[in-house]
Amino acid sequence: MSKGVLLFANNNSQIDYVKQACYLAKKINKHLKVPVSLVTSDKKRVTDYYPYEVFDQIIEKKSKNNFSKRYNDGALSHKKLEFNNDLRPQAYKLTPYDVTLMMDTDYIICNDLFKNVFDTEHDLLLYKDSTDITLHRDFTEFKRISDTSIDFYWATCVVFKKTYFTKTFFELIEHIRQEWVHYANVYQLSQRVYRNDYSFSIAVNLMDNHKIGSMPGKMLYSTDKDVLFEVEEDKLKFLVEKKDRLGQYTAVYTDKLNVHVMNKFSLNRMIDGVM
Repeated sequence: MSKGVLLFANNNSQIDYVKQACYLAKKINKHLKVPVSLVTSDKKRVTDYYPYEVFDQIIEKKSKNNFSKRYNDGALSHKKLEFNNDLRPQAYKLTPYDVTLMMDTDYIICNDLFKNVFDTEHDLLLYKDSTDITLHRDFTEFKRISDTSIDFYWATCVVFKKTYFTKTFFELIEHIRQEWVHYANVYQLSQRVYRNDYSFSIAVNLMDNHKIGSMPGKMLYSTDKDVLFEVEEDKLKFLVEKKDRLGQYTAVYTDKLNVHVMNKFSLNRMIDGVM
């Protein structure tokens, strides 16, 4: 059975997701040694301006999203930008692999923890348990999708096989995306912008989940109010916002740990320094 990683990258006016994907593909090649394919809306731009050789395949698919959202760059800076996240439900149709690890481009691979996920007995693997890089801040938004609703599952790292179950799962996610206002009302979501984490969580809640397993370990993340300020091989250094102290930070570093870096501005700045 073929196996590989699938990434989605559509740039907006400020954030270069394709650059993130190129950097992540190099990290995947180093630690997981599996092919990486990219789904993007402008294949020619990728081949003209980026080191596209890191990708096994470049799959062109136009985004039709018209959402925007707030992007934080630390605690004191933010911008409202386009948010092109509507293609993830089509991953089952788009992937060229029998077993796929689908990842966000802002998830940084620094070890081989995912090396054996392709051999899972489950049809689908997701993260539910998570912790931030300080190991002591507690963000309730990553526990349940709303205060009175269902458990939160991450769409950041997902492993799926080509089976009838996962085909149905992704068809359901696409249905949820198309009927987002309805599902946001049913599940009492205050945030009306479509979010893949929420649609995956809803789909898990609606389907028989005995074929769904857990990704290894816990999802480790830094928030978009934290700042990644240095990258040295597999060591990441952050300024982490102190809880309830606006604009005050503590230095934290991780070594050989995979991290979901939500501050995309600081991630892009660091990639510029290492690529």
